[in-house]
Parts: sequence; C-alpha cells; structure tokens
Amino acid sequence: MEKSKVYFTNLRTKPGANLLDKLEKLMVKAGIKDIDFKDKFAAIKIHFGEIGNLAYIRPNYAAKVVEVIKELGGKPFLTDANTLYSGKRANALDHLDTAMKHGFNPMVVGCNVIIADGLKGTDYTEVEINQKHCKTAKIGTAITDADIIISMNHFKGHEMTGFGGALKNLGMGSGSRGGKLEMHSASQPKIQKDNCVACGMCIKNCAQEAISFDENKKATIDYEKCVGCGQCVAICQFDAAQVVWNESADTANEKIAEYAYAVVKDKPNFHINFIMNVSPNCDCWDNNDMAIVPDLGIAASFDPVALDKACVDMVNNAPKINGSILDDIHYHEGEDKFGHIHDNTNWKTGLDHGQEIGLGNEEYELINLI
Repeated sequence: MEKSKVYFTNLRTKPGANLLDKLEKLMVKAGIKDIDFKDKFAAIKIHFGEIGNLAYIRPNYAAKVVEVIKELGGKPFLTDANTLYSGKRANALDHLDTAMKHGFNPMVVGCNVIIADGLKGTDYTEVEINQKHCKTAKIGTAITDADIIISMNHFKGHEMTGFGGALKNLGMGSGSRGGKLEMHSASQPKIQKDNCVACGMCIKNCAQEAISFDENKKATIDYEKCVGCGQCVAICQFDAAQVVWNESADTANEKIAEYAYAVVKDKPNFHINFIMNVSPNCDCWDNNDMAIVPDLGIAASFDPVALDKACVDMVNNAPKINGSILDDIHYHEGEDKFGHIHDNTNWKTGLDHGQEIGLGNEEYELINLI
C-alpha cells in the first residue's frame, strides 16, 4: 500500500508569513484545492471547547479555513454534535452559547454555526456501514447533509482513547447523543430514579414503548423491549436516563473509527490537526492541565488515520515539558507519552481498525514545509 502524505508546518514565523498565512499555505500544499467546492455545503467539524477549558483551537484559525473554502466557491459552516454528558454543550442552545462565548460566531469566523444533531441531540441520520461493531452509525443530520467534510482537530491526550485527534473528532464528535451512547456503552441505559421528575418525555419519545412509570411515578425501562438506542438519554434534561459506562477502551476506539468512516463515506474530506497546547485530557473537561510537550505545529492530510499516526509520533519524539503530568507519573524519555498517561488505554487499536476498514493508512510520508 502506498504511503499517505501528511503535510506539516512548524510555528516559526517572519514578517509577511504569520501563522494564518502558514495555515493557508499548508492547506494548499496538502491539496485542498483538488476538492470541488463550487456551491457545495462544507461542514467544518470542530470542537467549540467546554466552558473553563482554554485548550480549544482559536477561532482565528477557523476563520482562515472558512476564507479558503469561500474563495474556492464553497458554502462552509462550523459544526459539532451535542455531548452525551450533562454540561454546557448537551443541547443546542447551551452549545451555541458556548460556541459564541469562545469566539465561534459569524462576526469572527465568517460563517454560521450549526449544531449537527439538533436541539436535544435527537436529529440524526443512520448511515449504513456494516462494520464489525456497528451496522449503522447515528450521525448528526447537518453533517450527513453536507457535501464535503473538513475536520479541524485539537491534538491532545484523552482518558478513554489515549489521544484525541481526527478520528475522535470525526467519530465521537459527529455522533448524535444516541450514537455517542453506542460508542461509549455496550449495554442499555439505566434510570437514576432519584433524578426522575415524571415529566414523561422519555416515555413519549421511546420508539420501542420500553419506558413506563412505576408505582412511584418514576420512569422504568423494560429491557425486553429496549434496543439501547439512547433516545431517552438524549431527551432527558434531568440526568435521570443515564449511560451505563461499561465499554472497553479497545472496543470504543474501534467504534469511533467506524463512526469516522460513516462521516466521510463517499464524500470528499480533508483534515487538519493542531498540535498545540497538547493537554493530557479531553477538551470536554471544564479545565485543561498544562501541556505535556511544547507546541509543535499544524499538520494536514486527506487521510485521517495517517494524520493521527504522524501526530502521535511527533508528540512521542518531542521533549516533555518539565512540571507537567509526565513528571507526576515518572515518565522516562522514549516511552509512549499517551500510553503512559492513560495506561488503561491502547490508542493504537483505533488506528489499526481504521486501516482495516479502509478509513486510511498508518504508513505515511511526512512532508515538512518551510
């Protein structure tokens, strides 16, 4: 198999060539102009950051990507899907409010923001993929409706997958709340009855008629009827319908790869990783610990698997930052940084599975730009 090309630019600048200029040059060299954007809807999949976490990609970079796509005749929009956990991005209103507060608004980025799976995370399209774990993938409708997929990914650590990059942003990030449940969990949801207020929304929205009230006017699930679709988790605003967190990290990684495959299936796609502020954990937390390595640069590729693999290698080859979490856990140079921080995960399983299902290639050629 021919090696995939991954293009990289460092963060050194000079007059007349700032970081936004370098990002545009990187995109062009990596081949974004080979995509026919003319009058096409281009979904720019990005993470808007959780309130209190400052490691998310700066909106200035998103504005440059938007500008390039518009110049090529496309119709770009920024998008993300609602979170499975309760937080400031669990419904479209809070999610949009968070995006706007972090600078992802039309005045700054030059395009609109659309929450991919609707108000409550229930607006999704099932994409048929027939893979090892998932026969279909529940992807936010705004993403499935797009003609072109562009991902902008903050490359960092992740407590479940080892690291988060293109595959994590595409797969987990594009799944509806029910899709996220499928990736996180191998079982049906549960009802935390202390939180149930008897609003009846889960009953009304259960397509299987698997939920009813018990004698105490609390929701209860008939597991003979429940298919684990996650609709009750998505619809409940009181954290009564909950995920059973029992999926192994390896299986979750493979499911994420399958969902990423569903997102880009039969569509032109292009991916950009920002290897900056490489914090040890996910941007979904309301804080970000100090970076584990110095800021390295920006990488781009048509191949999300090769892109993530190149970024893992760059982080593992970079010197650690003294005082970071790597010192707390007695890391030694040359060890796998992400595997050392999250020693109950194996990040390679996601990339291996991505290669197996035809999402991309772990073998890459790294092309450094001046």
